[in-house]
Parts: sequence; structure tokens; C-alpha cells
Amino acid sequence: MQKRLGLILVMVLLVGLIVSPVYAAAPRIGLIFAEGGLGDQSFNDAAYRGLMQAKEELGVEVIYVEPADIAEMEEHQRAYADLGLDLVIVIGFIHKSALEEVSVDYPNINFAIVDDTVENPNVTSLVFAEHEGSFLVGVLAGLMTETNTVGFVGGMEVPLIRKFEVGFVEGAKYANPDVEVLVNYAGAFDDPGRGRELAVSQNERGADIVYHAAGGTGSGVIDAAAANGFYAIGVDSDQDHMAPGTVLTSMVKGVDMAVFEVIKAVADGTLEGGVWSFGIVDGGVGTSEFNYTKDLIPQSVFDAIEDAKAKIISGEIVVSNPLQ
Repeated sequence: MQKRLGLILVMVLLVGLIVSPVYAAAPRIGLIFAEGGLGDQSFNDAAYRGLMQAKEELGVEVIYVEPADIAEMEEHQRAYADLGLDLVIVIGFIHKSALEEVSVDYPNINFAIVDDTVENPNVTSLVFAEHEGSFLVGVLAGLMTETNTVGFVGGMEVPLIRKFEVGFVEGAKYANPDVEVLVNYAGAFDDPGRGRELAVSQNERGADIVYHAAGGTGSGVIDAAAANGFYAIGVDSDQDHMAPGTVLTSMVKGVDMAVFEVIKAVADGTLEGGVWSFGIVDGGVGTSEFNYTKDLIPQSVFDAIEDAKAKIISGEIVVSNPLQ
């Protein structure tokens, strides 16, 4: 109820901007988060950074909302479209089903979706090569493990998160053919307690490094690693600061970059829709800067990561994509 009231209030405020001649020239952008909302230190927070960067650098007007559950996705999409915004951005594959219908009903509204594709002409689909970035952190884990056992904790067991899993497994085995990768799914992106339980269980079975692709659930993975003396690998945003020296690196995904770029295209008048893909070659995915772990990781491991990156870009290494 609180979030619904917040949405109504922000709409009233925005309508005031719409009718005010002072702000008439500024593009108006609405962003609808995935479940879990702000504060996940991962996927949603990355989208927010891109939105705020666009507000600061491009002078656009912005509103955003955090849906309480999947049942609200279509409601928020239609409410924002009714405002006649210049662009409505939805975050996460969870929005796809609703957007396929809403974008047809509002053909004159520009939409963008992060992490899935909708083929309607007024939709820009922003997708990432998560399997490539996950391959790189898999190389790291395969070379850094002392037990020859590492773990992967996913959020929901859906095709998108399988991309992270498959890339990680392939990277770990590429670097260390003897490694075993334990895999579990939490069934949610907003359950840190479940993430903690799964990471502890994997550690008890020998995993000394656990990579998560689980949104807010992943904070529990990192907490477990810090409390129990094993390593974690973060995802989406740079999560290294959440447990300095415990998070070896993060598989950074440029959701902020993608959100900023699609808003910039609206501001420039160049948006044409279609599918925009971001991978290793353009910095759309990759590792964090190792700010807290440079002294823990041998140079030979950094060299192996850079070699894998170069081979992925050249096509010598082709990481499996379960969505293709």
C-alpha cells in the first residue's frame, strides 16, 4: 500500500512538470524496478545509478517505482504509459509478459526492457552476455580453489540465470579440469537467509569459493562467506566492498551503462528500438577492479583471466549460451 501511494504521489508531481512550460523540453523518463527494489546492491541498484546519471548529465526528468510483486508489473507499466512519458524502462525479465501486451496498446510510447527481448517496434531490448562474464570469474575460481570444489547459487532457476551458471561452470573447468561445481537455486531474488543457507551448505560440502547470481538473495551468500572463512564472488554491481578481502571479485554487468545509453538516445532523438547487446568486447560485462584482493591473487591468475578475455573476443573461446 505504501508503494502504491508513493506511485500516486510521484505521478501527481510529474504531471505538474508535464504541464509546466519551464520543463516542457526535458525528456521524461519512468523506470520500474524488478522485484526486491532498491537496496539490493546488485541489479536494481545498478539501474538506479544509470537513471541518476542520466538525470544529472542529460537533464531529464525521472520517476521510478518499486513493485511489491509481479502482479503489479502491468499496472505500473500502464500507469506510466498513460502519463505520456518519453521512455518507460522496465528492469528484469519478470516484466516481459506484461510488456508484450502493454507496448502494443501504447504504440506511441517508447519502452525499454533490461534482460529480455520484446519484438514490438516501440521496445528497445537491452541484453547482456552474462555467460561471457561468468566464464571469466569461473577461470578465477578454478585457479584459486584449494579444495577443487566451488559453488554457484542462483536466484530463480530460469533461462537467464542459467547463463550465469553455464558460463561459470565452463570457465572453472577450462581453467581447472578437476574442479567440481556445486549448483543450487534459492527460488527467489530477495531472500538473503536462503542464500546464506545454500552457501553454508556448499561450503560444508567442500566449496571454498561461491559465486552467486541471485540479486538480493546473494547478500546472504556474501555474509556466509565472511562469517565462515571462504570466498564469494559478487554479481551485477561491484560488490567487493560488501566484505573486503572475502569477495574475490564481482561479475560486473553494465545495467547502469545500458540504462544511461537508452535514455541518451531518447534525449538525442536517435532511439530506434531493436535489440542492444552488451558483452565483454564493449565492457558490458567483466570483472570488478579487485580493489581489495590484488594482493591475494597471483599474477598468473590475472594473466589467465586476461588471456580468456582476449580469446572470447577473438572467437577462439565460445562460451555456451543456453538461450540460443
